[in-house]
Amino acid sequence: MEKGYVTQFVRTVIGNGSIFAAVDIWRPRRKILAPIFSMKNLNQFVKVFNRQSMIMADMLEPMAGGAGFSVWRHFNTYTFDSVCETTLGIDLNSQKNPEHSFLVAFDWLSQDVAKRMTSPWLQPDFVYQRLPKYEKFVYHRQNIHNFVDEIIQMKRKELDAIQRGENKIISARTFLDMMIESSGNLDQTYSDLELREELMVIVMAGTDTSAVGASFAAAMLSRHHQVQEKLHQELDMIFGDSNRDLTVEDLRKLKYMEAVIKETLRLYPPVPVTAREVTNDVTLPSGTTLVDGVTVILNIWATHRNPTFWGADAEQFSPERFLEGPLKHPAQFQPFSLSMRNCLGYNYAMMSMKTMMANMLRRYRILPPAHMDEHKLKEPLRVSFDIMMRDMDNYEIRLEGRTKIRSAREYEI
Repeated sequence: MEKGYVTQFVRTVIGNGSIFAAVDIWRPRRKILAPIFSMKNLNQFVKVFNRQSMIMADMLEPMAGGAGFSVWRHFNTYTFDSVCETTLGIDLNSQKNPEHSFLVAFDWLSQDVAKRMTSPWLQPDFVYQRLPKYEKFVYHRQNIHNFVDEIIQMKRKELDAIQRGENKIISARTFLDMMIESSGNLDQTYSDLELREELMVIVMAGTDTSAVGASFAAAMLSRHHQVQEKLHQELDMIFGDSNRDLTVEDLRKLKYMEAVIKETLRLYPPVPVTAREVTNDVTLPSGTTLVDGVTVILNIWATHRNPTFWGADAEQFSPERFLEGPLKHPAQFQPFSLSMRNCLGYNYAMMSMKTMMANMLRRYRILPPAHMDEHKLKEPLRVSFDIMMRDMDNYEIRLEGRTKIRSAREYEI
């Protein structure tokens, strides 16, 4: 259960947040966090996903009928606004202000940490801390820490006022509320530092994972119009011509949408590899022995494309494979890792992606960039790595207007 050596460089940003923390730190925090991610708690966030994705759909309207553009920034700011509202209880409106300091700092830190993880000569602290860019690293990290710390102090004051009866207005419960309440119920109250570390995991992982997954899904739909047509049929069956809001019940009905997202995550998992430390000798069925002290790299990308489990068409985009029944092996699909240290935010990310893609596709058709010919469209996407996997062509698509649904401007209270 110990994470690999290279993950320590992510900890230089988020500290001992449970996603990369040592087991003795991770285990007690997991007990607090796991109940928070129950479906009962997550269902209350669908209203936030719906409203924020309607804002996103509005922001995309000027692009409809125009030239190709990168959908990344639109998806990234949607997920950031959604995560901040559900986690911290604040609406930063980054969709209309994409240069928010948190996002700028997060993008820079992600690229820098990925560079350090894959460059052994940058890994020793005595080398890295003497580089000119280290000062910029500290600056961006401090900006993120200050941002989260201010929210924590505001929330503690709000909860204290409620307990004293000075404030009877209780806002919608957020992950931060639930973390403070849950830790107190277990007689192990989170310190401000522990809250910051866990909140940074949720905000940073929640923002990037959903945005990357949805962006890859949009790119794949632009290249597979038959799949997209089936999605439009499913959406029309559920919503018809209605401009009503998406609900929790609707998410349960979006079976083909879920299959499309899962198939996208199979071919283009946001986290293509993960690492574990071997703490006791382990002999594999092949006869190879992994000895105590080595790091094992688990290749999720390769597992998701293994024809033994996925068939001869493992390299092809076919969402129907997720509608055909149970998988051959419980470990063949692991976009959010597996076992005890899997990602707690799996259902949260799926709900967010399904909502954003549904509200986008209710209004638009996704088309490939005009400069791509048929041969190019059949080629795999070119990818790169910076903590998470990215499309080297930056998720370029075109949009075509479809049925008009109620805009976020009409929805806003």
